Amino acid sequence: MTTSAMDQSSSSPAMSFTVLASTAPVLAPRVGKLAIAGRKTIATPHHVPLTSRGTVPHVAHDVMRQHTEINSLYAGLEDFIARKQPPVYNTPAADHESPLKKFICVPEDMPLILGPRRFPPIPCPPANTSSSIALLTSTGFTQLDAHDYVQAVQKLRPDIAVGMVDLANKQPGSKRRARMVDRTHAWNRDALEQLYGPSVAEEKKAKSAYFAPILPLDNAQQSLYLDDLESEFRWDISGLALYQSASLGFVPESLADLPRLLFSEPETPHTILRDISLGADLLTTPLLGVSSDAGIAMDFVFPVPDVLQDGSAKPRPLGTDMWKSDHAVDTSSLGEGCTCYACKNYHRAYVHHLLVAKEMTAWAILQIHNFHVMDAFFAGVRESIQRGTFEQDVRMFNCVYTSAMPESTGEGPRLRGYQLPANGPNQPRRMPKAYGLLDGAAQKFAASQSEVATPDAGADELEEQGFAEKA
Repeated sequence: MTTSAMDQSSSSPAMSFTVLASTAPVLAPRVGKLAIAGRKTIATPHHVPLTSRGTVPHVAHDVMRQHTEINSLYAGLEDFIARKQPPVYNTPAADHESPLKKFICVPEDMPLILGPRRFPPIPCPPANTSSSIALLTSTGFTQLDAHDYVQAVQKLRPDIAVGMVDLANKQPGSKRRARMVDRTHAWNRDALEQLYGPSVAEEKKAKSAYFAPILPLDNAQQSLYLDDLESEFRWDISGLALYQSASLGFVPESLADLPRLLFSEPETPHTILRDISLGADLLTTPLLGVSSDAGIAMDFVFPVPDVLQDGSAKPRPLGTDMWKSDHAVDTSSLGEGCTCYACKNYHRAYVHHLLVAKEMTAWAILQIHNFHVMDAFFAGVRESIQRGTFEQDVRMFNCVYTSAMPESTGEGPRLRGYQLPANGPNQPRRMPKAYGLLDGAAQKFAASQSEVATPDAGADELEEQGFAEKA
């Protein structure tokens, strides 16, 4: 067992990360504890719930506090800066409070992570520049200047701020990769200087911990950037933000004691286990929300219980499609043996009915259940790592469960704006015109009215005919 913590002489805020169990400094699963002064402690590995404009989709704040175990949130700045004068910047807050938390009504003791963009981000047709990145707000595309992002961190005071990174929408070429490294290096150098630099007065230094981004490139292409993180910025950064699991192998040993936030889009729990085995501490799991939107109730357990470890049985599904008519009269819970709020109070027949009726409560119930399954999954992962049986438990999990999530047979809820593809100029409309559906009925009504003869109409017609004959 190894233990590490941030140097208390660092200029970063009062945040510490302790490794409780690990077999190697890098490229190995590990259990840790992320502690921020005055905030809930996060046990790692763990997932970071994603928000839409500061709210977990389908889950109201009171439901989140009472019926889930959510203990951290991620928010993107592009959700709050649609207007020229964003109201989030005018939120009154005390010196020890975060204006962003006040604006989205999040408890002050809940760790909040802020990044420039929501995740997963919608690709933007406008290109990034040497001083800004392209965003998609609720009013259209815009550019976020690197200096403006630093000012937003200073004003909104999140617990953790993720550094701005230059990411390409498609596979970058050699010149584009060089620009990605140069821009990201310059943005983070300037941000650290403005937030924690020696020229900044002690009382004006940022209260947010800073996670430096690691580009999704190979080690040779970003070696200069990694060298600077080690030599110049080591005592100013509190963690690392990575955008592909392969980058976990490029983390140098001198930075191995920092927490690693992996912005990942796993398609199955198997992918999550692979990322954890490479040393990821915090992970984003859009899979959870995608499953709830599709009407899928997750149903998997890690480590696999002894009663399910039967090699002769066919692989078990990772979830249940609640759209299927088989559940119309099924009064069992969403998950076998599940103890979440949704399974204690509702059954499959009710959820199936709500889905068919397009009632939004259906997705709220599924979201609560899926959060419970994911929380229990990560709790089992931590216990497995501490016991030293993680590799064997992963192999058994891969044998017992199928390699893909079940496909949905129904339609999800109405898509939110950021879930739709970003159309460039001269692109067709995202949604058809609703009033166009009435064109046929309007034409039939006009035709029926024209066939009804009235005295006045008949007189006018005869008068016109007589005038034509005289002419």
